[in-house]
Amino acid sequence: MDQKIKIIDGYEFIAYEHESYSEKEMLDRSQSFYEWMDQRRTVRDFSDKPIPKEVIDNLVLTASTAPSGAHKQPWSFCVVSDPKLKTQIRIAAEEEEYESYNSRMPPEWLDDLRPLQTDWKKPFLEIAPYLIVVFKKTYDLAPDGKKKTNYYVAESVGLACGLLLTAIHHAGLVALTHTPSPMNFLTKLLKRPENEKPFLLIPVGYATAGTYVPNLKRKSLEQIATYY
Repeated sequence: MDQKIKIIDGYEFIAYEHESYSEKEMLDRSQSFYEWMDQRRTVRDFSDKPIPKEVIDNLVLTASTAPSGAHKQPWSFCVVSDPKLKTQIRIAAEEEEYESYNSRMPPEWLDDLRPLQTDWKKPFLEIAPYLIVVFKKTYDLAPDGKKKTNYYVAESVGLACGLLLTAIHHAGLVALTHTPSPMNFLTKLLKRPENEKPFLLIPVGYATAGTYVPNLKRKSLEQIATYY
């Protein structure tokens, strides 16, 4: 079927077609999706079981459907599976994490982390079959080298990461949002250009058998939403 196209001020627009539902269907779908997403958890115990690369391709493509300021799409997804590079990333990340846990984090922060039972050791960076390192493009470069402005970069990349985590959960895999600080070592190890800054490091894989996660309670609707 031919796609309907309209030209507005010289720019091409396509007809938007999207399935709609009855009120009951909307309620059922929204409820079931919430219940399914409420099962998503951050996992630190990864299996080294392989994942087809095509699955990772689809996860990244899903993330790239996120809205972005002026449709600049200011993100890069670096997918790491090379064992040597993963080891280098782990060593560098643990150096920063050791400093954070032993000198950078104030007591309140450490107290807040205690229920999660985390520490500076990050073996999952080597065990997970894939690491997806998300970079934000603070600006773009034209072919002539001139800087081109990107808009709402952090917001746009954050939205893309949210869709990425949702896609990972949908594929039956698990993830961890890892933010060793500072993360400049990722720029060096992955040889990224100067306009890209590391935003999030996400190991992706299967959970190991017998994995346990903290029994966390999410805030209630009344605590997070205000209706006017």
